[in-house]
Amino acid sequence: MNHRHALLALAVAAGLTLSACKKDQAPATDAAKAPEGETADQFVARVNEEMRKIYPELNAAQWTSATYINSDTELLTAKANERFLSQLNKWIEESRKFEGQKMSPESARAIRLLKLSVAMPPPKDPKKLEELTGIATKMEGMYGSGEYCKGEGSARKCRQLGELEDVLRDPAASYEEQLDAWQGWHTISQPMRKDYTRFVELINTGAKDLGYADTGELWRSGYDMTPAEIAAETDRLWLQVKPLYEQLHCYTRTQLEKKYGDKGEVTGGMLPAHLLGNMWQQDWGNLWPILQPYGNDQAGSLDITGTLKAARDAKEAELLRALDHEATYQERADIAQEADLAEAREMTERAQDFYASLGMPKLPESYWTKTQFIKPRDRDVVCHASAWDIDMKGDVRTKMCIKPNEEDFTTVYHELGHVYYYMAYNDQPPIFQQGAHDGFHEAIGDTIVLSMTPSYLQSIGLVSAQMPSNEAVINAQMRMALAKVAFLPFGLMIDRWRWGVFDGSITPANYNKAWWDLKAKYQGVAPVSARGEDFFDPGAKYHVPGNTPYTRYFLSHVLQFQFYKALCDASGYKGPLHECSFYGNKAAGAKYQAMLSKGASQPWQQTMKELTGGGKMDASAILEYFSPLQAWLKQQNEGKTCGWNAEAGKTTAVPETKQAGA
Repeated sequence: MNHRHALLALAVAAGLTLSACKKDQAPATDAAKAPEGETADQFVARVNEEMRKIYPELNAAQWTSATYINSDTELLTAKANERFLSQLNKWIEESRKFEGQKMSPESARAIRLLKLSVAMPPPKDPKKLEELTGIATKMEGMYGSGEYCKGEGSARKCRQLGELEDVLRDPAASYEEQLDAWQGWHTISQPMRKDYTRFVELINTGAKDLGYADTGELWRSGYDMTPAEIAAETDRLWLQVKPLYEQLHCYTRTQLEKKYGDKGEVTGGMLPAHLLGNMWQQDWGNLWPILQPYGNDQAGSLDITGTLKAARDAKEAELLRALDHEATYQERADIAQEADLAEAREMTERAQDFYASLGMPKLPESYWTKTQFIKPRDRDVVCHASAWDIDMKGDVRTKMCIKPNEEDFTTVYHELGHVYYYMAYNDQPPIFQQGAHDGFHEAIGDTIVLSMTPSYLQSIGLVSAQMPSNEAVINAQMRMALAKVAFLPFGLMIDRWRWGVFDGSITPANYNKAWWDLKAKYQGVAPVSARGEDFFDPGAKYHVPGNTPYTRYFLSHVLQFQFYKALCDASGYKGPLHECSFYGNKAAGAKYQAMLSKGASQPWQQTMKELTGGGKMDASAILEYFSPLQAWLKQQNEGKTCGWNAEAGKTTAVPETKQAGA
């Protein structure tokens, strides 16, 4: 996740900052008052200078709050965010005097981006701003420290998100254990409902103060298109890929029913929410043991998780052998942590190697000393993966709780995509230090992930030799589809829910019902037990209490295939798209780096055209990439009734959101 647009997403959809915020009566910085007679160009230059000074303090507070969760760091972050949003309000107010005046195209774009730079639009009223930033900080802390506890007294056991996710990804876990873990995590968000309801009221006030109908309209205004156009564009892209998703859904339902019998069925032909190997049903990769099309004897093993775990365990065993005595309990715990850290760093070094092979620079030494690689044992942290540019000039970091599994391995490559984007556009003025649009930022690292073909994975020793067969192709495609195709409707529905919440068509009394209605409509997923309004299931997904716009992730899953195809073409590759790896290709790297360096200095359509030759987002590269799998899925699903009935189980209709169109 790109911290600049997302961490607490308080600040910038345009990429100026993120995280929880609050307001102080004092101005954000010691920035001077606007000079008399200042021109628009001079104003933009001043804001860029002031922003560069403010940014390190703000991010240092947010970083500390995310890696040391306690009431003190929450207070410091809230106050830092208050100061920043107060200053941002001041800049936006000052910019109004230049409306209609002549200025350079660069300054006009900078002022426009400045006005669109808040994912959490701050109210002008200082008391409301203080209340808003306090709620935002509180909700992030609730999510980061959330845990599910069972038992009493000495038998009481509490588990945080990582441990509960381990249950969902464990093929040996029982149906009941997985249901308990899924339901358990969803209890942590119940106390957020009241806070979130007030949060929505406050940011809508801020959006109206900026001249927008609601926060959803503001979010949809940041794409060099009208709000209605980007909503229609996401509908169009979804309809391109929906037939492929429906085939994957149909095959998955059949396999779950084989394993779980009647327990694997829910009303309307939908998939049970707790059986998809992921807390939010956004990535089905952990279902590989159930969904693997062909055995390893036919296609070769793609067990990345097994290889990584074995490497980590070997490190631990070596450290234990190095002791000249029987390890104490404390020594074993220390050695386990040391082995975890060593493996996490090695996974990150592998990812760095891919970017460096394209001609990009190695990460600065400060990255390796300041990054949070694994979960500390002595404190609560926000484990949700994120990438950070602390000072807009090279202090880059990532924050993860890396475990030796395939999901985290690919996430490392994804997060370094953000980092390399930061480093590439650090020469741009601060207002332009963001993605061409927010979907670009999320697509950079995932484009690299698409190039992690079985042959590449074999070359770095993570998988065995793959047999050159159709079975091997289908296995590889299935693994990728469980991450990429399964995600698409999820990437769409979160903001469909929030757009409705923001414009009032989804009321607080229907928060949970609307959430599950949209999951049914887009994902074909349903809970196995009633989820009434005593729950607040949206809050169990980080990006909701964190207020991070989510359409960017849907768009990134389209863009990454477009970027991948363009880089494969640039590398001179001529074969089937899904077999292309541009690892080590400097020509592809140079083209990619050129795009990254532009940041948001020009409309995204122009940046897109320079890389791909076309100025539109298009999902046809997804269909080209997965064409072998789609044909195979149709064969497997022949004679079955595919699709699902999203109306099954509904009690009352939920109004369509105003701008969504679907």
